[in-house]
Amino acid sequence: MAFTHIGLLCSGGDSPGMNCAIRAIVRSAHFHGMEVTGIKRGFAGLLRGEFQSMGLSSVGNIIQRGGTILQTSRSPEFMKPEYRKKGIELLKAQGIEALIVIGGDGSFNGAMTLWKEHNYPVIGIPGTIDNDISNTEYTIGFDTAVETAIEAVDRIRDTAHSHARTFLVEVMGRNSSAIALKVGVCTGAENILLPHEEVNHQKLVDDIQRGIARGKESSIIIVAEGPVAGRSYEIQRVLKEKYHMDAHVAILGHIQRGGSPSSDDRFIASQMGNMAVEALMEGKFPMVTVVQNGKVLLTDMKNCTTKEDHNFIQYQKLAQTLSI
Repeated sequence: MAFTHIGLLCSGGDSPGMNCAIRAIVRSAHFHGMEVTGIKRGFAGLLRGEFQSMGLSSVGNIIQRGGTILQTSRSPEFMKPEYRKKGIELLKAQGIEALIVIGGDGSFNGAMTLWKEHNYPVIGIPGTIDNDISNTEYTIGFDTAVETAIEAVDRIRDTAHSHARTFLVEVMGRNSSAIALKVGVCTGAENILLPHEEVNHQKLVDDIQRGIARGKESSIIIVAEGPVAGRSYEIQRVLKEKYHMDAHVAILGHIQRGGSPSSDDRFIASQMGNMAVEALMEGKFPMVTVVQNGKVLLTDMKNCTTKEDHNFIQYQKLAQTLSI
């Protein structure tokens, strides 16, 4: 199937590397003679008709920039059939024949519904720092978020050592353990608290005291934020009131989402952007670009519409072994 005009948008949370994917899509499409229209602010922008033509110069000097030049948003309205119908009408009025969506599982569910309800060609590119989309080992932004958190923890450890303190360092991960586990292993954390596990305060105290007994004067505890950011303050309170143990809290928050993308995020996002355009050219849709066994491949979009905490959970035992 030969497309002459495609659209693209970013949806959900931003992640470093989205601009790399946008750049690859635009350049690959123009290489094959396609017109490209960018849609500002995701599905919400689509419903408002926020279209912009994207030529080669529009993606110059963006590969090193974090976030997304198209901006992004979440759109509760798009969950309603009448608004999706309006979105399709707006796309067709612009002459846009297929849509590439960069985002997470919610974004893919929205794209998949466009295919089911209107038979509209869609391709997905996984972009979320949580690395928690089903059927892919990697999502754009994860590596940069981890590197940002590692740098922050290394700095915090300097202070922890200088003042002989325990720090609870909270990283992003509402439902995913990936960032917490990788950061914890890479920073030599004394303990890692995952989002889906109840905190065993007694074990936490025992682990810290075991370190003190062998001469450690400071400890770093990595805390995945869980359903509500700031859970570290409750852990801090319990440690103080029940166990008489002082701990300081450092919540890294949204600094993990921003910043110049790492080489891995740039390289994988560039491959995914190119593959998304190639898939449309070959009539392969609805599909998602994924990483499996270390390679960028295509899989059916229906396989990528749920969250899964499957990446890095296998390293929980490694983290526990190395933290003794």
